[in-house]
Amino acid sequence: MIVDWTPLQAELAQWRAEGLELPIWWRDDDAIAPTEALDTLTALSEAVGVPVHLAVIPKDATDELAGNIAECFVPVVHGWAHVSHTPDGVKNAEFGAGRPAGTALQDASEGLVRLKSLFGDRVAPMFVPPWNRITPEIVAGLAEAGYDAVSTYNPRQTALAALGVAQINTHIDPIYWRGHRGLVEAETLVSQAVTLLQDRRAGLTDNQEPLGYLTHHLVHDADIWEFSRQFLLEICEGPVRLYRHDGKGIS
Repeated sequence: MIVDWTPLQAELAQWRAEGLELPIWWRDDDAIAPTEALDTLTALSEAVGVPVHLAVIPKDATDELAGNIAECFVPVVHGWAHVSHTPDGVKNAEFGAGRPAGTALQDASEGLVRLKSLFGDRVAPMFVPPWNRITPEIVAGLAEAGYDAVSTYNPRQTALAALGVAQINTHIDPIYWRGHRGLVEAETLVSQAVTLLQDRRAGLTDNQEPLGYLTHHLVHDADIWEFSRQFLLEICEGPVRLYRHDGKGIS
């Protein structure tokens, strides 16, 4: 795959010229068990030197996953069962409107307990709601449920989603979900990345929030893997700081 990275390289050069630093992180969703795709994700993370915050579905996570997870992964909580509770015609959400907040928060709490039983202290207390959707009422209870961060999608509006809960989102997703579910056109993704960086440099969005790359290893084709490899190598050529959520404080 040949990708024109010139626009991104030029933008990163501008960051260097202005003495700026870009925090970045990587989140991958829907892990349950060891698979060949997870092996590929492991190899890619190790090759590019970027840790992966692996969003694990607690209800279905297996002992085999816990026993074979590589050091490059930071397990985080991906809902409870990744099952939508919305009525027909409403976008999928496990922690969205139409569900009692108390019931949802009980699931969130049990999700953290479940992952800690599997991964111990390696679990970061970050909550990743399936489909990146969660109501403010549920967010407000996450700290009491044991979390210090929530992660959805798009640039955050505030550093804290609720008292004691940091908002640490993802911003670039290479999958064309509403179409063929393959790779979004590489030129479009590069342009999107450049715009995100320009907005940060101009102070339009919060550069204290790590720029998040979002993947879903179980559904990747060869083009998505290859674009991800190239993108991560290119972005790491810039003045970046790798972010790893360890649950020891709010970033």
